[in-house]
Amino acid sequence: MASLQHTGIDYTNVQTLAVTLVLATCLSSALAAETKKEYRYTVGPNANISVDTQYGAISVRAGSGNEVVVNATLKSDDVEVDQQQNGNRIGIASHLLRGTDQSASRVDYELSVPSDANIHLHSSTGPLWVEHIRGDLTLEGADAVVNVRNAENNIVHVWTMRGPITLTEVRNGHVEINTISGDIRLNAVTGPLVQAVSSRGKIFYDGDFGSGGDYKFITHSGDIEALVPADISAGFRAHSMLGKVQHDFPLQHKHSRFSEEVGRSFVGTSGQAASEVVLRSFSGKIRLKQR
Repeated sequence: MASLQHTGIDYTNVQTLAVTLVLATCLSSALAAETKKEYRYTVGPNANISVDTQYGAISVRAGSGNEVVVNATLKSDDVEVDQQQNGNRIGIASHLLRGTDQSASRVDYELSVPSDANIHLHSSTGPLWVEHIRGDLTLEGADAVVNVRNAENNIVHVWTMRGPITLTEVRNGHVEINTISGDIRLNAVTGPLVQAVSSRGKIFYDGDFGSGGDYKFITHSGDIEALVPADISAGFRAHSMLGKVQHDFPLQHKHSRFSEEVGRSFVGTSGQAASEVVLRSFSGKIRLKQR
């Protein structure tokens, strides 16, 4: 040991340098494994586009013309992208080569598509993001965070297990949302049918319930809250078996075959009652508030 100490070498610095080199090598390998790929397709009106990845984010935005552009980021060499076009139908899928490790098998997708395209997205982890699309939408993911913005005149189906769901500025849509424990937030969402169902998650609505639509918000143990303007035109029916029900909003009494129980339910109308709104929970709270 004495002879080593007199060689003039600082072994603390040597060890630090060695660790730094190892980390740099690992980082370099990780960066080298990440691969970016681009795919381009020409489609006709109302193309059908599906993207399926076990792990990873998928974002879709409206582009121009009749071109579909897909940018895929592969996080490792343990996964590859399968892609094909059959006429007006495009299918993109992540193909696991080895193992199922989440970080190594992740593929992120960014798509630019015609605004009238029909979109089907699936990712277990997400997030899933769709913006400015007029075609029909189907979004699925166990833990995926789901966001849909600025859509109109389309059918919107969303399913998650735990992932929260937010829809913003979805107009004149046929909307059906199902989740087990994810929260559902609807901002300015209107249409002939808007249905949101969550077993344990909360449901929040901020809007005017449109005109002439059917709205159904149902939970088992989650709370429901609706924030509406003073000039709303809708009929309301709310009931919670065990939770508290209240409305901070003037409603006209409406004769109904459903019996009312103070603190547990209410039935009433506002304006011309153009839309029908049903709020139902087994043990959660329900509240209707004026904006």
